[in-house]
Amino acid sequence: MNKLTVEISHAGQRLDRVLAQLLPDFSRSRLQTLIRDGFVTVNGKAARPRDSVRGGNVIEWREPEVTKIESQPEAMDLEILFEDDDLLVINKPAGLVVHPGAGHQQHTLVNALLAHCKNLSVIGGKERPGIVHRLDKETSGVLVVAKNDATHRDLSKQFADRTTGKTYLALVAGQPRKSFGTIDAPIARHPVHRQRMSIARRGGRAARTDYRVLDSTGKLSLVECVIHSGRTHQIRIHLHHLGHPVLGDKLYGGKRAGNFPRQMLHAWKLTFRHPRTSESLSFTAPIPNDFKEAMPA
Repeated sequence: MNKLTVEISHAGQRLDRVLAQLLPDFSRSRLQTLIRDGFVTVNGKAARPRDSVRGGNVIEWREPEVTKIESQPEAMDLEILFEDDDLLVINKPAGLVVHPGAGHQQHTLVNALLAHCKNLSVIGGKERPGIVHRLDKETSGVLVVAKNDATHRDLSKQFADRTTGKTYLALVAGQPRKSFGTIDAPIARHPVHRQRMSIARRGGRAARTDYRVLDSTGKLSLVECVIHSGRTHQIRIHLHHLGHPVLGDKLYGGKRAGNFPRQMLHAWKLTFRHPRTSESLSFTAPIPNDFKEAMPA
């Protein structure tokens, strides 16, 4: 059980709202479910999401044990950009989920990797073998996979230390006023819509994106984005903040996102140091056809 004590400043507020403020890694809907299912108590007693709390109340909470998913090999065509005994670099297509989860226990990249590789790192557990980093389902592009634990640890450290180079392409609504620039704005979970992120008015985690307009029709633009941090939905939030949301982005783009079958975001280039040889490696994923079709020559 995890325990916390309600401060006077939170007195009189709803239990679910207070927990959402104190536990930013959880969405409010997730916290409401935990409360209703009896995994949250106030002063040792069951509570309801709408119950008000008082200063000094002791809230105890825990998460139920997660049902482990035993991923099964599944043959799929993978576009392999590089492979050796330590790692694998692929061009992930849009629409492919990276690892199993709720609603996606099959037809994921992990299933394909298990069919392709005899060995994968196990640091991520049975659900995420080999997965060092991830891309959203709708995002295409370069992704590196670790075949052993030593490679996984080294690559994870490179991502954490921000020594990797990550360049994306995005199709956005309209044409930015400046052809290049930097968006330096901290990101935090949205104060109301807990499944979204937003630019933080106070606090938040530092996030910086350099952008450059490569082409534009006036109504839409092809933008190169180099990220110097790895915040959740960073590029999508920063471009929306710039006033030019990613096309097809149903979560942040609103009406300006247009009628696209997916969010038009592509992990174009990835640079990192090979964990075994220390060689600097750089990989580029070809621009996908839906990008080419959207941008007339």
